[in-house]
Amino acid sequence: MLKTIIKPYEGLSREVWFMALTMLINRAGAMVVPFLSLYLTNFLEFSLEQVGWIMSCYGFGSVAGVFIGGKLADKIGYYKVMYSSLFGTGLVFFSIQFITDFYSLCLGIFALTIFADAFRPAVWVALDDYSEDHNRTRSVTLIRLAINLGFSMGPALGGLLITYISYRSLFWVDGITCLIAGMIILRFLSQKSQVKNQNKETALPKLSPYKDRRYLIFWFAMFLIGFTFMQYFSTIPLYYSQRLGLTEDKIGLMLAMNGMLIFLLEMPIVHSLEKGKLQNLKIVIGGSFLLLLSFLVLNAGPWIGLAVMGIIFMTFGEMLGFPFSNSYALDRSKLGNQGSYMALYSMSFSFAHILGPNLGMQFSARYGYEATWYLMAGICLLACLILLGLQRKES
Repeated sequence: MLKTIIKPYEGLSREVWFMALTMLINRAGAMVVPFLSLYLTNFLEFSLEQVGWIMSCYGFGSVAGVFIGGKLADKIGYYKVMYSSLFGTGLVFFSIQFITDFYSLCLGIFALTIFADAFRPAVWVALDDYSEDHNRTRSVTLIRLAINLGFSMGPALGGLLITYISYRSLFWVDGITCLIAGMIILRFLSQKSQVKNQNKETALPKLSPYKDRRYLIFWFAMFLIGFTFMQYFSTIPLYYSQRLGLTEDKIGLMLAMNGMLIFLLEMPIVHSLEKGKLQNLKIVIGGSFLLLLSFLVLNAGPWIGLAVMGIIFMTFGEMLGFPFSNSYALDRSKLGNQGSYMALYSMSFSFAHILGPNLGMQFSARYGYEATWYLMAGICLLACLILLGLQRKES
C-alpha cells in the first residue's frame, strides 16, 4: 500500500522538492486572496461594483507581472526573478493593509500582483530546468500539490484569523510567509547551468508565442476556463455568504476541501493518466466538462449539499485540466523563448482575473446568481468545443 502511494513521487529531483516546499509555505500563508471580496465588502464596506473594479485591478497587475516576469526570466534567469518577486510581494502585503481609499486600494492591489505574478513564469521555466521530459507532468503536479495543500490550509486558517483576530492579520501572515519562501530559495536553490537551454536554442528556431497560431487558440480556451474558474474565488464566496448563510470560517473550510482533495488524489490520477498515454488536450477537455457541471449543480437549489457537490466537480476538473494544460504549454514552449511562452500561458489566467470577477459580480448584481452560473456553464462548453477542434487538428 505504502509503495503504491510513494511510487508516483519517485525520480523527481531535489530542486523540485525544494520548490514544492517553497510553494507550500508561501501558499499556506495566501489567506488574503480567497477572502479579498469579503474583506472589501464586509470590512471596508465597498459595493459589489467597486469590488469588481478592484478585482480587475488585481487582474491588470497580474498581466503586467507575468509579462515582466517572463521577459526577465529569459534575460536575467528564473532564479533572480523568483526570490526578488517573493521579497517584494511580502513588503507590499505589509503596506497594503493600511490602505482604505478606493482609488489608492486599486493602485495598491495592482502593485501587489505585479510583484506576486512575476513569480509565475519563472517557476515554470525553473521547473523545466529541474525536471526531465519523462517526469515533467509529475513535477508540475507536485508543485500544484504543494500549492493546493497550502491553499487548503490557508483559507481554513484565514477564516479562523478573521473570526478570532481581524481581517488585517491576514496581510501580516501572508507577507511573512512570502519572506520565508524567498529565504528558502536563496538557501537551497540555484540557477542551473544554461547548457540544456542553449542546446535547445541552437537546435530550434526562436518562434514568438504571439505568432504560434495553435498556441494562441489553446491560450484563448484556457482564458475561458480561467474566466469561469475565478468565480470560485470571487463571486461564489459571496453566494455562499448571501444565499447559503455561511460564515467566513465555514466558507474557508469549503474552499479548503478543494485543496485537500487535490493533495490526496491529484498525483495518483496524473500518474495513472500519464501511463495511459492519453493526449494532454483530451484530458483538459474532460476537466473543462467537469467544471461546467460544477456550475450547473448550483442551480438545482440553494442547499449546502449541492454547493459541496459543485466544489467536488470543480476540483476534479481542476485536477484533470491544469496539470496537463501546463504540460502542453511547456512542450509547445520548446519552439521559442520559454519565459515568453510560459508568461503568455500565465496571462490567460491573468486576463481571466481582470474580467472574470468583475463581470461575474456585475452580472450577478443585475441578473442574479442563477443566471450567472448558467452563463459560466455556457462559457465552459465553448472552451470544450475550441479544445476539441484543436485536438482534432493535432491528431
